[in-house]
Amino acid sequence: MGYILETKDLTKRYGSKIAVNSVNMHIPEGQIYGLIGRNGAGKTTIMRMISGLSTPTKGDYALFGTTGAKRRRLLSQVGVLIEAPGIYPKFSAQENLRIKCIALGVDPRMEVPQLLQFVGLEGVDRRKSAGSFSLGMRQRLGIALAMVGQPKLLILDEPINGLDPQGIAEVREILVRMRDERGISILISSHILGELDKVADWYGVINEGELLDEFSSEQLHLRSGKYVKIRTGNTEGALEVLSGMNIQAQLMEEKDCIRVEGHLDQTAGIARAIVNAGIDLQEIFLRTLSLEDYYLNMTGGGHHE
Repeated sequence: MGYILETKDLTKRYGSKIAVNSVNMHIPEGQIYGLIGRNGAGKTTIMRMISGLSTPTKGDYALFGTTGAKRRRLLSQVGVLIEAPGIYPKFSAQENLRIKCIALGVDPRMEVPQLLQFVGLEGVDRRKSAGSFSLGMRQRLGIALAMVGQPKLLILDEPINGLDPQGIAEVREILVRMRDERGISILISSHILGELDKVADWYGVINEGELLDEFSSEQLHLRSGKYVKIRTGNTEGALEVLSGMNIQAQLMEEKDCIRVEGHLDQTAGIARAIVNAGIDLQEIFLRTLSLEDYYLNMTGGGHHE
């Protein structure tokens, strides 16, 4: 598998605080890589370093297999949307894109109409200033600005943060089309893990500046799998019944809930045994572990911003 970007012991220190600690990340070419972590875990710091906006304290990274001075010349092939889009609020979407094209030496006559159409802004009144756009429209314009010059790698920091469901769906569609129609590799961070799970091909989990794991969407589904969830007011009694059936189970953090790995075909028998033991059975069902569940299990729970 070819990697469009690899980091080697990438580290960023601010005084005595280590924001990013020896991160070794691998972004496959032509795929969407979701970077997951709490607020302050180091996601934005990593993105700033690999987009050339910040200098690593230690370590390095390879872009298209290139490092050093040659890599700096390739940064023009990297589109970046970190934090708020760099939009001129008094200018229209067309004018914003035209300015970016001129700055990068790109002919705006073909580029601007194509980008507006790609992000769904082609029908917006040319007299409408970007400052009056909705949040979703501003994010789509920000993505269009990052796409000026036809970059091979796009770095997007929380592009769906704050959007309504319609706006999230629109951005999600744009990301998938960029990958499938243009072959663009995308590094995206998001705290809305349910949405990230719908588009990402690979994931990296970062916690307190350290990359805990990298895995593909296929590996996620194999690791997470399905389990039986039991809700009862007498978890101790239910655990005794399961032990008598030679079924291993464990208490979940969720109150009154028990988790059983495997034994998916014994759900009816488990329910019957618990009820026959005179134990109140409130719920029993199969559940698939989500990306959010997997992330919280890996990082010890808590908020996933």
